[in-house]
Amino acid sequence: MGFLKNKKILITGMLNEWSISYGIAQALYEQNASLAFTCINPKNKKKIQKIAKKFNSNIVITCDLFKTTGIQKLFLNLFKYWDFFDGFVHSIAYTPKKQFSKNYLSTINIKDFEKTNNITSYSLIAMIQSCQKKLNQGSSIVTLTYLGSQQVIPYYNIMGSAKASLESNVRYIANVLGPRQCRINAISAGPIKTVSSYCIPNFRKILSFSKKFSPIKRLVTTREIGNTAAFLFSNLSSGITGQIIYVDGGLNISSMNHLF
Repeated sequence: MGFLKNKKILITGMLNEWSISYGIAQALYEQNASLAFTCINPKNKKKIQKIAKKFNSNIVITCDLFKTTGIQKLFLNLFKYWDFFDGFVHSIAYTPKKQFSKNYLSTINIKDFEKTNNITSYSLIAMIQSCQKKLNQGSSIVTLTYLGSQQVIPYYNIMGSAKASLESNVRYIANVLGPRQCRINAISAGPIKTVSSYCIPNFRKILSFSKKFSPIKRLVTTREIGNTAAFLFSNLSSGITGQIIYVDGGLNISSMNHLF
């Protein structure tokens, strides 16, 4: 019997089988969690429905994350299937592609800044506000972040500040949810080959650097990230909340490995 048996968990942000959220779904399903999924638009829905079948799920809900009303509708639709549930994966981030430029100051503008932070960071708040009354006691929420929130990563730019905002939100939300024995944590994942990551210029160099200079001398996999998420959703991690858990092969501690 898996340690997530009887847990009902919503997975957001999956685009295909190379998504980080796919690896998380695999790990959760192997521990007997019941899963539901979101898709970004009707065009993407058929693809996600095929994936959902692999996890014995028929719950795929379209969600317009650009609107707060879209998030509200997401949960109204989810509650047609589940009266209460045990948490969700927040794997949501966005910025216009032009923001991945060489010069941060030459491209940043208020419109893109607001849109990036709204979808990448505020969407987490909006989701919890819309569903918190339906979260079972002992529920867990997991969001995804990246080292660019703490260090300068070339071309990451505005996403770095948005992820920093997301991490701060995790701490403040944890403090509010704690008395109800509901938890929230963030996984800071190492670089992964996904559709989204390849929007970043020279991403292959980031992959190569991470593989060469992390302590474990390889890239992490979506399954390793998924296994950590499964732990964070389980009662095994009941004493952990408001934390940033690094699943990056130790890259975040390797400040001078490239010099030797």
